[in-house]
Amino acid sequence: MCTAMNERELIEMKEEGEKLKEVEEKNLKPHDFITGENDCNSAQTKKDLSQIRPQTEAKNSFICHECGKSFTCKGNLKDHMKIHTGEKPFACPQCGKSFTQKGHLKEHIRIHTGEKPYTCHQCGKSFTQKEHLNEHARIHTGEKPFACPQCEKSFTQKGHLKEHIRIHTGEKPYTCQQCGMSFTHRKRLNDHTETHTAENPFTCHLCGKMFELPSNLRRHMKIHSQKKLHRCSQCDQCFPRPSHLKKHLRIHSEKAI
Repeated sequence: MCTAMNERELIEMKEEGEKLKEVEEKNLKPHDFITGENDCNSAQTKKDLSQIRPQTEAKNSFICHECGKSFTCKGNLKDHMKIHTGEKPFACPQCGKSFTQKGHLKEHIRIHTGEKPYTCHQCGKSFTQKEHLNEHARIHTGEKPFACPQCEKSFTQKGHLKEHIRIHTGEKPYTCQQCGMSFTHRKRLNDHTETHTAENPFTCHLCGKMFELPSNLRRHMKIHSQKKLHRCSQCDQCFPRPSHLKKHLRIHSEKAI
């Protein structure tokens, strides 16, 4: 077994294991059985079942001795075992990031090359992975196949449902290594981590204003990019937000008093 790994690596390995599980489930094709109405057909059906059952059992004969999960082929079991051992033999030649499967490395390399071979035929947007294209296509179809069993809210992606369920369970799997604070989403942990590195590390290149979180800077940048649509009826001064206009109007009301 491998030495202790940090929490982020364990989460990544868990996610890769779930991907492997989904691939395994897709490869399993259910058998179609025709049930007869008379005794003759019934007997034939039993005979067919007796012949198919050993084949079905044989298809799932590769079992993980660590967790008991079964696989249809030895190669999938071999890939699965890397989750337990922590082995990541496929390393990116450009950034050094490692993966348990060669296919995952191939998908990752597209980040560096900019290759996006999967294109949406409705809007022309391209993606590095076919899975991302399938998820995007649901925006056009309106399909939300992943429903929460507790509140019935639906989502276009399985990952979004998984994150949503944490609202009900209270699970916070992403923990800050510096202060121990936990979060339901990885992005919120990343934003929080920046608070330990500097007081206000994110600076607006247009006005020089500094912010604690990148999300706050992005929100601020909209002030520069948006048109000032909210105009004061008394002095024609414009503002990017209605709250700014409301605050400005107090100046006129105070002068009137």
